[in-house]
Amino acid sequence: MSDAPSGLFLGQSDAAQPETLLFHRANRHGVIAGATGTGKTVTLQIMAQGFSDAGTPVFCADVKGDLSGISQLGAPNEKLLARAAEMGLTLTPRAAPTVFWDLYGQKGHPIRTTVSEIGPVLMSRMLDLNEVQEGVMTVVFHIADQEGLLLLDLADLRSLLAYVGENAERIGREVGNVAPASIAAIQRALLQLEQQGGSAFFGEPALKLEDMIRTGLDGRGQVNVLDSTRLMNSPRLYAAFLLWLLSELFEQLPEVGDPEKPRLVFFFDEAHLLFNDAPRALLEKVEQVVRLIRSKGVGVYFVTQNPADIPDSVLAQLGNRIQHALRAYTPSEQKGLKAAAQSFRANPDFDTAEAIQALGVGEALVSVLDEKGAPTVVARTWIRPPASRLGPATEAERASVIAASPARGRYEQALNRESAEEILAARHAAADQAEAQARVDEAAEKDRARARARPAPASRARASSRQTPMEALTKSVLRTAGSTITRELLRGVLGGLRRR
Repeated sequence: MSDAPSGLFLGQSDAAQPETLLFHRANRHGVIAGATGTGKTVTLQIMAQGFSDAGTPVFCADVKGDLSGISQLGAPNEKLLARAAEMGLTLTPRAAPTVFWDLYGQKGHPIRTTVSEIGPVLMSRMLDLNEVQEGVMTVVFHIADQEGLLLLDLADLRSLLAYVGENAERIGREVGNVAPASIAAIQRALLQLEQQGGSAFFGEPALKLEDMIRTGLDGRGQVNVLDSTRLMNSPRLYAAFLLWLLSELFEQLPEVGDPEKPRLVFFFDEAHLLFNDAPRALLEKVEQVVRLIRSKGVGVYFVTQNPADIPDSVLAQLGNRIQHALRAYTPSEQKGLKAAAQSFRANPDFDTAEAIQALGVGEALVSVLDEKGAPTVVARTWIRPPASRLGPATEAERASVIAASPARGRYEQALNRESAEEILAARHAAADQAEAQARVDEAAEKDRARARARPAPASRARASSRQTPMEALTKSVLRTAGSTITRELLRGVLGGLRRR
């Protein structure tokens, strides 16, 4: 058995029936849940490669580093070959066309966006700001738009925060009070984000979505793998980035309704990080994007340990569900297990809650949408083995994939064009120069004023012009001698020495 043209073959149920995710229902979103070590990543890998084979580009996060094996040929062991044989599946090792991305630019092409594109809501989420500080952030973005100040990187945002603080009184009269304490708190949060490496995410060249939504000459969709092993140390940055990417897809892609297959499938791993301590405004935005983006031909699949991690308003929109094993030792875990069991359409052949606890590695309860868009009866399913490698790619293999990537050379070199930081610095320099010139002009005017105020000096009495007899005799002798000497000099110069 192979992937049917109309759907993605997930595995085989206990009743020896194939479980297939219909491509024209794949944009109705889904969830992959299960405890650590039960096979969620393998299921994600199978689905990502299945969508790719069907010509649909995929974006997924590699949290543990082992999803990178999708870029390499599989090497199935005897156990995997036996499972494939039981399903009637010919397991042909093949790799998916993969492009590696990394916000830090270390294990893939760097991903950047501008502060302006992130916006005040996601930036506040990223910085963990309270409601008052988020209001100040909104004012800052408003001032940037009003005064034509580009916010490209964190240095621009920091400069604009200082500018707003210096002009808080004027800005407060125009758009509302801006407390210095709030400005200081945001500056400290920015410093923490920079120390976590967040500054690498902001800047240019910004990511172009067409470099992710790409189909190769062989008709297969590109699998975009975001290396998140380091990014997971900054969970708010991780969640805000993925939500930003989802929002960009929503805003830029045209309406297509329900296509025969999705234009893009988006896997959101460790989905609980998006919803932990999220403000109500952010949850409403997530719900809106998830509800409306399916009409853009994008399918969103949340990968998490327990479906209870996802708010009910979002969970209700996830039609395709794959549930791996859950363990329930505490009252809260039992509550989550019960909620997970109740989210499925019951199967009379087994108790769903008991089945979830009894599932082995590589097994899952599967319920997908049928032709009419209704969820199928939940089936206990053996997940098919992957065609690509189980486990991570080596550093040399990763480097080889990056070197052959169609996105190579587009994002490696950062750009730094004139933006808020440079404009505000130029304004400060011009203001300082004008102030210095004003001080010079003021000093010169004071000097002129002092000069005008100074009294004129008294004139001296003229001495008598009458000469004494001795003075008259002396002047006569000198005039006679001077005339003789002058005549001798003239002759000497013009006519040669005088003969005796």
